[in-house]
Amino acid sequence: MEKALTKVGSFWISKKAKEEIASIGEDLSVFSNTVEEKAKWVFNKLKGKPAKSLPELLREYNLPPGLFPRNITCYEYDESISKLIVYMPSACEVSFKDSSVIRYTTRVKGTLSRGKLSAIDGMKTKLLVWVKVSHVGVESYKSDKVCFTAGVKKMRARDAYEMPRDSVRIEEF
Repeated sequence: MEKALTKVGSFWISKKAKEEIASIGEDLSVFSNTVEEKAKWVFNKLKGKPAKSLPELLREYNLPPGLFPRNITCYEYDESISKLIVYMPSACEVSFKDSSVIRYTTRVKGTLSRGKLSAIDGMKTKLLVWVKVSHVGVESYKSDKVCFTAGVKKMRARDAYEMPRDSVRIEEF
């Protein structure tokens, strides 16, 4: 009986390992980033980092969970230096329900801390022209406004960014 259970168990583990390796291959196929970034992502996946979604992470830091599009490839967050990197399959833009539009490159970097994402690289918003977003913040825990700093500060309704939205692919950022 013990031999049979051991064989069934090893078969099941082997099957799961093959599925996991296949999913890594599929996930990597959408990357358009460097080999170093791919290797880091594979290492973290194999290491078994917690599978917390990006919206959950943003909620923990009191930021609206819909700040990034729904179709992100993956993200990395290094708590020791508060560095967040979000990967998209292509440059894209999202229209929010308050009529604001945000564009994202294939890799958006920033420093994540309680209530703010600062030193952002890879995000633009439309004012009269496309302007680089350098900071996104929420004043307090119960605040109903999100402040985007893109040359000037622009307050927007927080509820417009509560749900991740689909993005539209763009040719150039």
